[in-house]
Amino acid sequence: MITATVRYKLPAPIDHDACRAHFHKIAPGFQPVKGLLSKHFIWSESGWAGGVYQWETLEDAKAFYSGAWLEGIVERYGMKPQIEYYEVFAVTDNTRGTVQTFDKPAKAA
Repeated sequence: MITATVRYKLPAPIDHDACRAHFHKIAPGFQPVKGLLSKHFIWSESGWAGGVYQWETLEDAKAFYSGAWLEGIVERYGMKPQIEYYEVFAVTDNTRGTVQTFDKPAKAA
């Protein structure tokens, strides 16, 4: 499993409420994305926003963060996003009362 953090600085016209409304609008569109397990839409008082994504593989993540998606981010926010990838070794999920560990490395691109 791969976790990716994606962040970008919001332009001045996009405040807290505008960001929330946009994220609420686009969230359902992420359901059919190949390899995406989950996405947290995030916002900070510092003016940064983005997402924390859980992916099946690094290939799925890198394939998504290119082309039309990247062009849309640059057009909307005026910058390329900062993206970091992390291999997940374990997940504690207190809502489900589970702990999951991963012994096999995530596939590399």
